[in-house]
Amino acid sequence: MRALPRPLNLPPTGWTLAGLLAFYVLAGLFGHDPWKNEDVIHLAVARDFLDPGHGLGLSMAGQPFLAAPLYYWSAALTGQLFNWLLPLHDALRLASGLWTALSLTALYYAGRELYGQHSAAATPLLLAGSFGLLVRAHEAQPMLVLLTAVSLVLLAWTLLRRKPLAAALLLAAALSLAGLGQGLPGLLLLLLTQAVPCAMLPERRQTLLSLGAGALGAAILLTGIWLLLASMAPLWLGAWLQKEGLLLVQSPAYLEDLLTLLDLLPWFSWPLLPLAGWSLWLRRHNWREPDILLPLGGFLALLVALPACLPARETTAILLLPPLALLATPGVLNLRRGAANAFDWFSGMAFTVFALLLWIGWSAMVFGWPERLARRAVALEPGFEGRFDPFYFILALVVSLWWIWLFSLPRSPYRCLTRWSAGLATIWLLAVSLWLPWIDYGKSYRQLAASLARHLPQGHGCIAARNLGDAQRASFAYFERLRFHPLNPQGDTHCRWQLVQGSSRATLQPAGTGWVRVWEGSRPGDRKESFRLYRRGD
Repeated sequence: MRALPRPLNLPPTGWTLAGLLAFYVLAGLFGHDPWKNEDVIHLAVARDFLDPGHGLGLSMAGQPFLAAPLYYWSAALTGQLFNWLLPLHDALRLASGLWTALSLTALYYAGRELYGQHSAAATPLLLAGSFGLLVRAHEAQPMLVLLTAVSLVLLAWTLLRRKPLAAALLLAAALSLAGLGQGLPGLLLLLLTQAVPCAMLPERRQTLLSLGAGALGAAILLTGIWLLLASMAPLWLGAWLQKEGLLLVQSPAYLEDLLTLLDLLPWFSWPLLPLAGWSLWLRRHNWREPDILLPLGGFLALLVALPACLPARETTAILLLPPLALLATPGVLNLRRGAANAFDWFSGMAFTVFALLLWIGWSAMVFGWPERLARRAVALEPGFEGRFDPFYFILALVVSLWWIWLFSLPRSPYRCLTRWSAGLATIWLLAVSLWLPWIDYGKSYRQLAASLARHLPQGHGCIAARNLGDAQRASFAYFERLRFHPLNPQGDTHCRWQLVQGSSRATLQPAGTGWVRVWEGSRPGDRKESFRLYRRGD
């Protein structure tokens, strides 16, 4: 009987590497509703672009949305192109996959330039294997545009000595993406980091010329796009730039944000940080070489500049991962045999245990076994009823078998890294396929929005909103196309309808008098959010 072929050749190259990274990018990107908070907010903004007559400015639920536009433009484009094949929210979210893929590609070529062809695949695999990127890469997330810009800047730096013209073009593209993807703070962040190659590369004149040409190209491109916006969406552009200017002049809580980033890094960047430290130890005698100085300088510059430009959150901390992935590349490929075997064993065992737990949890939700776990699942999400879905069951089964097959990978310095990155994507895909109904039940507003819409007659007119959060406004706008008007400072409104969000009787009261309650609802199991719809009494 013939043995099964090995699943991958190591190091992965060509279509093998592309397929492995595509599995990471696409795993869990599709198949679920817009989820509460950032995912649904950004999807609702992108969804508005598909309305007839919508201009280039941003809006959400009928109100201006002041943010950098590039991610939403790209999401609207993928939504328009792939809505025939995918549900609209999945087609819109495909933009996140596009920007993540561009980041991985840029890091592949940066790794190849610094460490050679044999080491090139390790850099994108390291980025894909970091804990911090997993969720953000699979939700609607504008920060992924700036992540791509950071990755392109690193690639540009690696090419400064050998291909200065290509480096200038890449820098121009990166700065343009930063300005259009995160506005003036994102652009300032990347400009501040350009001191790194100037200080660390010996070819000062050539470096300055390339960086200057890149900055000039970005200025021309951004000016052209801003002029286009000034002619097509002048009011929105003016309000957005005013908001950006206010953000820049505000005094940031610099030390507090820096400490927040340092507190996030150990788990958020795992396993990049210890591997980057091992790289520095291995190269301690020749650490002044550009292949160490450039990623190290890029990481330190971003760490220092980030709290001054953007708030310190998990979303912005992903910008620290690309230089760490570059710095960790020589370390992961030169682990001592014992450390490499331990990392490989830990990857295999940990993700196998997690996969078994996910399957057991799925069995409890669908078949009621184990009974204790089934009761716990219902207690966390009251009213939930698990259903067997053949498509997602087969998908999860195929992915699980593929994971088992990966245990036959050949011995190689790449084996532990490949198994770690593939295992992380496998667990994520199993979670969103086996547990998807339970997760959607708790994180989606689809049923609540439908219940609200049923109590609004056709041609109901405007709805005033009181205490309605951005995520809730976005959810009602996305699922039922409802539009809301803010109350004036006195709490008055000309609208006939008023929707109030609150957590107690006192906070659920309408603004003003003469209102009649016609509906009240909340998501199952959510005791912190309730909604009431009022109609003005005749």
